[in-house]
Amino acid sequence: MIIGSILENQNIEKRIAITPEVVKKYISLGFEVCLIKNYGFHLGIKDEHYKDIGAKVLDEETEVLNSSDIIVQLGMLSDNKISNLKENQTIVGVLNPYSNKEKLESLSQKKINLFSLELLPRITRAQSMDILSSQANLAGYKAVIESFANFEKAIPMMMTAAGTVPAAKVLVVGAGVAGLQAIATAKRMGAIVFATDVRIASKEQVESLGGKFLTVEGSENLETDGGYAKEASDDFKKKQEELLSETLKKIDIVICTALIPGKKAPLILKDNMLKNMQSGSFIYDLAAIQGGNTAFTELDNIIEKNGVKIMGESNILNKLPVSASNLYAKNVFNFVENLIDKETKKININLEDEIIEKTLIK
Repeated sequence: MIIGSILENQNIEKRIAITPEVVKKYISLGFEVCLIKNYGFHLGIKDEHYKDIGAKVLDEETEVLNSSDIIVQLGMLSDNKISNLKENQTIVGVLNPYSNKEKLESLSQKKINLFSLELLPRITRAQSMDILSSQANLAGYKAVIESFANFEKAIPMMMTAAGTVPAAKVLVVGAGVAGLQAIATAKRMGAIVFATDVRIASKEQVESLGGKFLTVEGSENLETDGGYAKEASDDFKKKQEELLSETLKKIDIVICTALIPGKKAPLILKDNMLKNMQSGSFIYDLAAIQGGNTAFTELDNIIEKNGVKIMGESNILNKLPVSASNLYAKNVFNFVENLIDKETKKININLEDEIIEKTLIK
């Protein structure tokens, strides 16, 4: 069995799916590892490093794709690369079935096995494979760092002979994995932190990190069985809007993290609400890639409305590619290990395994 990977489009994705650390693990499972030349060069990993621990490094992408039984990537392969695939190969990655539906159906008809890791069920056994959590954790941290770097005031309270600098007030919208890490990071750096989420269960988690949870009066529990947020009712949205409008008057920095899997990001900070914010405030919108949580978010651009700066990036993890790659590669290895029959060393698509059944695109 050969497991392979090629580079993503470097303009939009700098992460890699196979790091030297997991090469050793794949080899111990009985795999051969096949990579394209300069696979990790942009992250400071030379081809010789991969070769020294047993990986093969090939000159042509088509060689890697043709020889691999399992291909592991970050995103969907481009059309010209897909044309090199053959029957019974397996692709593992973040395949985004909601926007790549036709392409995935075509691949499935070619008898290519497709596993999309963002569809992993939220069960204990799948935690070590959970790419959404590992990557969102880093994104929440980095969103705070980016916000603080662009905010033109000090963050912690400082008492000086010339007077006191008050602590910055941060609002985190959405208390999932990214939001909770944002709360923890902002708190550690001396900010006063508030948070809101449609899931009532988030209140205890927010408060355990030192944040103040903003509760919508008469709120309903908008959490799916899988632990994700679901669409709120119009009544809830109205009450949330009133609460946020009032809260924003005293907030310096907002970190938006609210996402609904497979859907456009909910619009939470509307035009009229932003008018309540003080000039010089800053908003970082982690939901930008899915449309954004604010009315004015633009991908890969910082815009200014009424003196408030709004920033959204298509891939914030390109600013942490080494850490993100290390975690992603381990997640993928754990998934592949579960996919392989330990006796035959072959792929075993056991649909009685919830992890395999949920991630397989049929």
